[in-house]
Amino acid sequence: MFDTHTHFDVVDFDLDRQHLATQAKASGVEALVLIGFLAERFDCLLDIHQQINGWKDAPQSFLAPGLHPFYIEQHQTSHLLQLEQMLRLQDCVAVGEIGLDTFLKQHKQPEQFQRQQQFFAEQIELAQQFDKPILLHIRKAHAEVLAQLKRQRFHLGGIAHAFSGGVEEAKALVKLGFKVGVTGQITNPNAKKLHQVVQALGAEHLVIETDCPDMTPLCCQSLDQQRHQDPQHPQQRTRNTPVNLGCVLAGLAQSLALNRETLEAMLWQNSLQALGLDDRHFTANNLTIQ
Repeated sequence: MFDTHTHFDVVDFDLDRQHLATQAKASGVEALVLIGFLAERFDCLLDIHQQINGWKDAPQSFLAPGLHPFYIEQHQTSHLLQLEQMLRLQDCVAVGEIGLDTFLKQHKQPEQFQRQQQFFAEQIELAQQFDKPILLHIRKAHAEVLAQLKRQRFHLGGIAHAFSGGVEEAKALVKLGFKVGVTGQITNPNAKKLHQVVQALGAEHLVIETDCPDMTPLCCQSLDQQRHQDPQHPQQRTRNTPVNLGCVLAGLAQSLALNRETLEAMLWQNSLQALGLDDRHFTANNLTIQ
């Protein structure tokens, strides 16, 4: 399995990262992508990436640095130069996660949203300059993202991470060369919109991800969290980890009524295609599948 979107570098994993990486590898996770979101974390992102690839029994790590739209207030023009340097000097598989996000009220304000669009456009240009796919973050801005991609004639594809749009929006992204990223939400029978999307697209256009430490599959959450007994006192979230990717696969297999092993093989190939990889990108030490 290929975990196409993780934040496995964040402090949530500092105490047990190697243990979890070993567990993930043992559960069938052969590769993962470390996603960038703030320029100030690029050095840490690279350090963790190198650590993971130095461990014997761990998934192979790939880098995807980017400037996340949710943190637009923190981004500076100089950070785009840092991103360009990262892409120039390091072996990065994609630019991400980038996109548009109007989930919060302040991000809907014209000035903030215009800034998001500016940083998104600049990062699309960098992806084109370095011939990289992009990993899209989209919340309540699907039409605007599609318009931007078409305006800049982006043709390198990538992944629409943690997809939350509808069927027509998903089909539009597929038409532009993107795969659709499916998270632990697929294990929730009440996520009807997501189930409709994956069933309409079919397995050939999908990849899976944990988006750890968030998006914990329903079956991996604590009982207290599932019950939501007191909305005024929400329980602490259950940390998601790459170990849970198998639960995402199982949930997707159930939604698509497909054999798990058949789906697993398809998703692996989809992931390689979306990220411009092939078997030559995997070291003999890390890759165990035949």
